[in-house]
Amino acid sequence: MATIDEDLSQIEKDIRQLKIEYDQYFGGGRKRPPTEIEWRIDLLVRRYNERGGDMKSHQRFRFNNLNQTYAKYKDIFRKKTKQKEEGIIQRHFGAAAKQIEAARAKEHAKEGAVAAAVGNAKAFRMVCSHPENEADKVEKLYEAFLQAKQLAGEHTGRLSRSSFNQFVQKKTKELQKQKNCKDVEYVVETVDGQVKLKALVKA
Repeated sequence: MATIDEDLSQIEKDIRQLKIEYDQYFGGGRKRPPTEIEWRIDLLVRRYNERGGDMKSHQRFRFNNLNQTYAKYKDIFRKKTKQKEEGIIQRHFGAAAKQIEAARAKEHAKEGAVAAAVGNAKAFRMVCSHPENEADKVEKLYEAFLQAKQLAGEHTGRLSRSSFNQFVQKKTKELQKQKNCKDVEYVVETVDGQVKLKALVKA
């Protein structure tokens, strides 16, 4: 069986823990109030209220101080619990929750900036007549197309320089033959969040 001093130390420790867990409860970190700890403190407090004569003067002084502190906290917790149940006070998030909220806000801001960049991006234009001999032009077109897709959040895993080069060469020859033209203009633009690559005939 615990001694009086051990019980008093337990009450002191439990009061500290009770305050921590109530703060977590009011802050949204706990779903339920810490009634278990409260019940344990109540049990010991009742015991020593009835056994006051068994305590020495310094123990009684210590117990009275602890009892007053506990009564003060209980009154505060009771009022806050009532306010919480009535929806009078707002939940104040703990440090971890605040960090999560800040990270989310930062991510939303980043997404907004990307969306704005995509929305405000100017169309990239390139004219060529012999893409097989204009590697620099085709390279710039590929980079513009790739960057636009990345900004728009589109998948680029299947996109490769070699297949893109082949596409441009084939498309250019097809249009030159169909439209009997020399130059073909390629345009990279973002429409409604989707990246388009257009091939236009130059008069």
